[in-house]
Amino acid sequence: MSSPRGPKACGGGAADRQIHVLAVDDSSVDRAVIARLLRSSKYRVTTVDSGKKALELLGLQEPNVNMIITDYWMPEMTGFELLKIVKESSALREIPVVIMSSENVPNRINRCLEEGAEDFLLKPVRPSDVARLCNRMR
Repeated sequence: MSSPRGPKACGGGAADRQIHVLAVDDSSVDRAVIARLLRSSKYRVTTVDSGKKALELLGLQEPNVNMIITDYWMPEMTGFELLKIVKESSALREIPVVIMSSENVPNRINRCLEEGAEDFLLKPVRPSDVARLCNRMR
C-alpha cells in the first residue's frame, strides 16, 4: 500500500495517464505557487498569464487539457468570462474549470458555480485544496 504522500499520480488509474492542468493567472507569483502545488501532486501543468492565451492554447489541435484552474480577476478577460466561453463551447465544455480568488464574495462564488465551475478556491491555494481537486478527477 502506498501512503497518501507516495508517488501515485492523481489520476489513480493508469500509471501512464498524467492529468494535464492549464493554470491561468496574471500574477507570476500566483502562477508559480499553483504550478508547484499541482506538480507536487503529480499533475502535468501548463501555465499562461491570461484568459486570451488560455483560449489560444485550447484552440490548438490537441491541447489534451484535463482541467483548467483560473484566477477570477485578470486584465482583458476575467476567469468568469473564460469559464463562460469554455462552457459554451461544444469542444471544450467537458473540461472542468476551477476558479481561484483572494476575495471571499459569496455572490461571485455562487455565480461561478451556477455557470458550471467545478469548484471555487480561495487564495492562497493550499495542498488540501489540490488534494480535493485530485479526488474529483478520479
